[in-house]
Amino acid sequence: MKIGIGIPNQIRDVKADVIPEWARRAEEAGFSTLGSVGRIAYPGVMDTVALAAAAGATSRIGLISNVLLGPVWPAHLLAKEAQSIDGVSGGRLTLGIGLGGRPDDFVVEGLGPRGTGKRLDRDIETYKSVWRGETPAGCDNPLVPRGSREVPLLFGGMVQASYNRVARSGRGYVGASVPANMIAGAFDGVRAAWKEAGREGSPYLVAIAYYAVADTEGGRANVYDYYSTAGAETAGFIASAVSGGAESIKKTVGEFEAIGADELILNPTSDDIDELHRVADVVL
Repeated sequence: MKIGIGIPNQIRDVKADVIPEWARRAEEAGFSTLGSVGRIAYPGVMDTVALAAAAGATSRIGLISNVLLGPVWPAHLLAKEAQSIDGVSGGRLTLGIGLGGRPDDFVVEGLGPRGTGKRLDRDIETYKSVWRGETPAGCDNPLVPRGSREVPLLFGGMVQASYNRVARSGRGYVGASVPANMIAGAFDGVRAAWKEAGREGSPYLVAIAYYAVADTEGGRANVYDYYSTAGAETAGFIASAVSGGAESIKKTVGEFEAIGADELILNPTSDDIDELHRVADVVL
């Protein structure tokens, strides 16, 4: 199982200029991937901007959005943003997409929080059309450079429609920020949908887990704050699942490996760059 690390782009009032250096050190440390967190209505750094900054600061490490909220974006705009990041990085981006569950993230007029599943399915076709270099209606030119590749897609969501979306249109699946025993069933559902669709090979299965090494309680407080609009019960549960300290982190890594995750992204709970080195010493 590969071990990646998150970019601290959605820590409240993040010191944004830490992101390029965080990315550079993550690559030097040997993490497989840098992952962004996606949300609009929060005082962090936009996931596409964080990934672009990481792309410019690195040359080898993978880049993944886990997850970007697809339906909050106009489809043509997101397709161009994603391909631009992929192109700048030399083809290192994997676009992880979710529907989004917080109404305040839907800030673009006409793109509200209803009907997001059907809208995303339509948007996927738009993304792929743009990446193939087709000229959209009303435009005089394609949106991306000739020779652009189709950016690999992962999908989140713990319902059958999400598993089917992976089998129909994706390279794989990205799990929610919950313990391994809650993700195991989703992984099984994705594998089953993939097989039923007649896809060759296996879906790429990515897991996410929050960690804190030096300050577990402070990390949990930051995670609670981020999820607080989902309600105290949900925020408290996700915060309680933060892996605090070396032994807890090692245990979490083992649990996700046991359920067959291909990659685990360890998401930081602060923008303290020393936390990157602390967790690297534990897991790499």
